[in-house]
Amino acid sequence: MEQTLLATALAVVACAGLAAAVLLVRQRRLTAELRDQNAVLAAGVELRDKELRHLAGVRLPELMDSLHNPGMRVAGPLHDLARKAPAYGQSLQTVMDLFAGSAERVRARADQSAKSTLRAMMRAVQSLANEQQLAISTMQERHDDPDVLDGLLRIDHMNAQLGRRAQATAVLCGSWPGQQRSASSMTDVVRGATSRIRDYLRVNLEGPVNVAVTARAVEPVVLTLAELLDNAARHSRPDTAVEVNFRTTHNGVAITIDDAGVAMDAEELQRAAELLSGEASVDVHRLGDPPRVGFAVAGVLAARYGFTVSVDSRSPYGGVRAIVFVPNALLTDLPEDPRTRPAASGADRPGRPAAVAAGAPSTENGLPRRSRVAVADRAPEPDGPDTGADPADEPAAWRDPVRPPRETAAGLGAWQRGTRSGRAGTPPGGTPAPPPGVEGKDLRP
Repeated sequence: MEQTLLATALAVVACAGLAAAVLLVRQRRLTAELRDQNAVLAAGVELRDKELRHLAGVRLPELMDSLHNPGMRVAGPLHDLARKAPAYGQSLQTVMDLFAGSAERVRARADQSAKSTLRAMMRAVQSLANEQQLAISTMQERHDDPDVLDGLLRIDHMNAQLGRRAQATAVLCGSWPGQQRSASSMTDVVRGATSRIRDYLRVNLEGPVNVAVTARAVEPVVLTLAELLDNAARHSRPDTAVEVNFRTTHNGVAITIDDAGVAMDAEELQRAAELLSGEASVDVHRLGDPPRVGFAVAGVLAARYGFTVSVDSRSPYGGVRAIVFVPNALLTDLPEDPRTRPAASGADRPGRPAAVAAGAPSTENGLPRRSRVAVADRAPEPDGPDTGADPADEPAAWRDPVRPPRETAAGLGAWQRGTRSGRAGTPPGGTPAPPPGVEGKDLRP
């Protein structure tokens, strides 16, 4: 009996030991699994912490900067979230997308607000510039002192540059060019653009072309050429020329502008092509400091009116070649040049100066019409039909385009004194009487 009890006790002890051993092994296995799980969870938490810090400190700021710099690269996540934490990675990408969309909407509203403000401001500036131009023109007609006229011509030129800058900014902000002109020859269009830049004396126009730009496209093409010419002059040495040439094709006319400045690299060419295409809205905040609006304005006008602008070729002088292509839809026949009209038209009107009667444009009061630039620096007009008028009877601005502004101002002063005296001394129905003290003298400039 005792042996049976002893065997039973030993069996119980053995079973308990075996059960304890099994439980111990199981506990150790569970402990190892929990330890591994804790390590994985700790690593996951550390990964998420690092990704959140990277998102807040690097990715979102770079995303914000990329909205103002389209070519900027935005950093990605630090780890392969698609494999390690796909759901978490998708959540981070959702945050990035929401932030980008919100920032883009804020940027668009800010850009629209800035454009509206600038547009209103530039309209006021344009209005003041136009009023100032009228005042300058009135003073040019009233004064005949060479020094005064020389100063007025310089102020006139500076006012033209001011008006161009205000006009370009307004166009960039969604406004229209704001001026309507009659159809003009291609040569006059280039000259009008040249008159609106600071370094107009450096522009060299080669050869005329027998075609004109339609009225609706004159001002847009003039403004576009002015921005391209100004850009060419600013980015080349001051002792070099900016060459302008025409090339007629079967479907339009190409105006080429060549400078001797520094060529553009691949990134600059790509950015210029984007701006000149006019396809995307221009963010005024992305134009640099100070803003460089030339290509942006050219692209807006080109897309709006149907011509094209490109700078993807190199100038033969090592700089940049800009090409403005005006299609046949924007071209027309040359308008009649008033200087080619017969001398008899209006010659019998009393008090009318001989040069004006010979074909020179006249204003309402009989004085020669001045352009918006220093007339002494205008290039000569293309050869036209013989009108039978003596070249010496033409205004000095046509007869001698290379005379300095002061000499031209003196000529204009003499011209105005002569015409004023002629009108004052003209008897009713008679011929102009010579002013006192100048009998037999030549009053031509």
